[in-house]
Amino acid sequence: MTVNLNTDTLRKRATAFAKDFSKSTYEMGEAQDFIRGLCHVFDLNHRRAVRFEERVKKLGGKRGRIDGFFPGLLLVEMKSTGADLDKAYIQATEYFPGLKDEEMPRCVLVSDFANLHLYNLDSKAPPLKIKLADFPQEIGHFKFIAGYETIAVQHQAAINQKAAEKMADLHDAIKATGYEGKDLENYLVRLLFCLFAEDTGLFGEQKYLFLDYLKNYTKADGTDLHEKLDTLFKTLNRAPEKRLKNLPEHLAAFPYINGSLFKGALEDCYFDESARNTLIECAQLDWSEISPAIFGSLFQAIMHFDDEAAHAKTKKRREFGAHYTSEENILKTINPLFMDDLRAEFEDIRKLKQPNQKTKKLADFHQKLARLNFFDPACGCGNFLIIAYRELRLLELDVIKAQSGKRQLDMALILCDVHQFHGIDIDESATQIATLAMWLVDHQMNLRVQELGLYYTRIPLVKKANIVCGNALQVDWETVINPSECSFIMGNPPFVGYSYQTKEQKVDLALVFQGMNGAGVLDLVAAWHIKAARYIQANPAIPVAFVSTNSLSQGEQVTILWTELLKLNIKLYFAHRTFQWSNEGKGIAAVHCVIMGFGMQNPTYCKLYDYGDNIRGVPAEITAKQINPYLVDAPTVLIDKRRKPLSLNVPEMTKGSQPTDGGYLLLSQVEADNIQKNDPIAAKYIRPFLGAEEFINNLPRYCLWLKNSTSEDRIKSPEIKRRMAGVKTMRSASPKLPTQKLAEMPYLFGEIRQTDQPYLLIPSVSSEQRNFVPIGYFSSSVIASNLVFMLPNASLYHFGMLCSTFHNAWMRAVCGRLESRYRYSNTIVYNNFPFPETPSPAVKKKIETAGQQILTARTAEERLCTEQEQKYSLATLYAAGNMPTDLLKAHNALDKAVDAAYGYKGSKDDAARVAFLFEWYQQLLVSEKENL
Repeated sequence: MTVNLNTDTLRKRATAFAKDFSKSTYEMGEAQDFIRGLCHVFDLNHRRAVRFEERVKKLGGKRGRIDGFFPGLLLVEMKSTGADLDKAYIQATEYFPGLKDEEMPRCVLVSDFANLHLYNLDSKAPPLKIKLADFPQEIGHFKFIAGYETIAVQHQAAINQKAAEKMADLHDAIKATGYEGKDLENYLVRLLFCLFAEDTGLFGEQKYLFLDYLKNYTKADGTDLHEKLDTLFKTLNRAPEKRLKNLPEHLAAFPYINGSLFKGALEDCYFDESARNTLIECAQLDWSEISPAIFGSLFQAIMHFDDEAAHAKTKKRREFGAHYTSEENILKTINPLFMDDLRAEFEDIRKLKQPNQKTKKLADFHQKLARLNFFDPACGCGNFLIIAYRELRLLELDVIKAQSGKRQLDMALILCDVHQFHGIDIDESATQIATLAMWLVDHQMNLRVQELGLYYTRIPLVKKANIVCGNALQVDWETVINPSECSFIMGNPPFVGYSYQTKEQKVDLALVFQGMNGAGVLDLVAAWHIKAARYIQANPAIPVAFVSTNSLSQGEQVTILWTELLKLNIKLYFAHRTFQWSNEGKGIAAVHCVIMGFGMQNPTYCKLYDYGDNIRGVPAEITAKQINPYLVDAPTVLIDKRRKPLSLNVPEMTKGSQPTDGGYLLLSQVEADNIQKNDPIAAKYIRPFLGAEEFINNLPRYCLWLKNSTSEDRIKSPEIKRRMAGVKTMRSASPKLPTQKLAEMPYLFGEIRQTDQPYLLIPSVSSEQRNFVPIGYFSSSVIASNLVFMLPNASLYHFGMLCSTFHNAWMRAVCGRLESRYRYSNTIVYNNFPFPETPSPAVKKKIETAGQQILTARTAEERLCTEQEQKYSLATLYAAGNMPTDLLKAHNALDKAVDAAYGYKGSKDDAARVAFLFEWYQQLLVSEKENL
């Protein structure tokens, strides 16, 4: 009986097979040897498995011969090198009419030795077309030849969401027995290693060793499963020379693992039948092609919840599945940080013409790779370290290939190892997963060495990644890795805005931000930027790259953070401007992020990655002269809050009035109509009330504006009296003393800033999908809420300037964000906006004319909507790609006029305009200082 062979063994044999037939070309002389070699890969007896030159009647009645026929499984058609394999497949199908039903093959393989084309007749999927050299890596597609379906194992191309959910099931099944805490986490980490080792050859030649152990050597009710697993763990942790001589064969077959993974006994776990069955189901999945990016998912599946019994938490985990950083997003960080430069250096060496010089350079470069040290001070389950290690090993493999030439390859050439990777995480389970994951990826990369025609493994485990459990904001990073030894720092620290930070996190931040003015508003991720900047003072050669929320490159946080970073001589090397950072777990909310690569040295060049209008798409790479803290190719300036406009002769912008009323002074359309009918006194004080949403979406809303109301009216009006009582109760119950004091005048808004002049209304929050923030004129009788800004007595010139692309580009660069939406402010955006200094009367008139055309186009659209009984709103009017022709023309004319006012002749994109404005801003700052 044939022993089932594991994937690793099959790959070893496939490697030898590919090497043996790499120079074969002739069908008649070598076809049968090729098919015999294929049988050997799968441990099949070719005399029993294959019929050579099988004579059959072809389509049309002629007779032909099948080169190799595995009845019911596979038909092989061989051709000489260079033959048309598409025609060869057609020839193979012509044999089908002469075959019995039970003999019809599942697949057809056509080959010219150098290429293999495999057609699956059952699935009717597109054919697999590979080179002979790729056969070892694609071995899974050919396992059906050996009838591997006799064991019910679900073969998969890679571990996917189903595997993560199965691990979660195992976690829950074990925890249901009452087993929890660190022992449960350690248990699952060990089991995860066994599942991976089972399918990748770490457990040796025999296939399904672990699954066989579970099914055949443990009781069906699970009562002895812990005892059996404990014995297995001890065996895996014991060197061969220390094992008992009479150790049962089914245990002796397992290798010595080491690495402290199986060191130490775990608390007794009393499994039941359900837990045992779930573990067996996990073992029946194929873990051989596990993706490094899945480890975060697996960690989430087995992580410990403080309140697992809480239905909402459990449901949330089931609903959202795994949380882990996608490989694509990790590469956005590590490629420009180090991999791009390393690959470029290798390519330069490979192009050298002098053999001796090339040999020396390759050897030196290889030694350089082995000396590099990578550090992620917020590593979680290690995804950044995992992908970085994989990319390093793939580059090393290319280097080894370039070094070897025609010489016999030596496994001593493999120098890179997991000990080059360092990390910190506050969660002990995450550090365990990260350590394990690095070993597993190491083994994956060792399997890739088979491309060189050799087998390589690193069992028992000797070296390990240096993953430390601790609070990265309290731990001295130098105790993890000395700066003199560190090469690169990278990662995706926790974001957490200041409003959502825990008391413990605020304490940590206070320690890191000590001496920094205004740092209380910074996101949690900013602390890693500060600690990294301080850490690299001891080694200025270390570059750093962190993912963060885009808040760090916009609004008030920029000045607070970069005031400190600039003191530390930090410069930006590369940056990804705002993009949507999404995880590969289903149902995960996307976050809008940036990536900043920085250090202390002057960069030879800077790279900006800009996503334009598609933050989910592929960025354009821009070579920049320098990158400023707002991630613009422009001078480094910090835009702080201003109480007055920087530009002269422009009106001051103020915030609208804040009710602080519990909703009692605000009215819906229905409430306003009822008051008009039933309370004529209160009706006198009804005013339109506009916030950002009401203005942009044309939603009717009103308020009782009682600033000029008489005491008699307030007493006589039942509606006013009722609402005043509600306001008083609400304010009196507030924990804030200033709000309590407002209860003394419950008829007034909490903060009154309404102008008595006509004004421009600017919404504080607007969709990032629009090219322009809609603004509009209103009379003083329309009350502006605290969610909008007012520009009293604004002329058409001011309206035009604020509607221009110049101003909107500035706003997009420096404003804050609410989620991804623009958050306008008078103190950051407007007061710092550099207006043209002295536009000529003619240019100013053109701006005013274009501004009026915008208002005219809006009015025309509003009239059209009214005539057709449709709702009019600025939201639909300014929706991307939906602007009416007249409105778009007016905006284009306005931009042309504003460009002329600045004397601007550069590119029309945002980045160029903002770079120009930063230089203009700098000049205004100089003038301001000179005039003080």
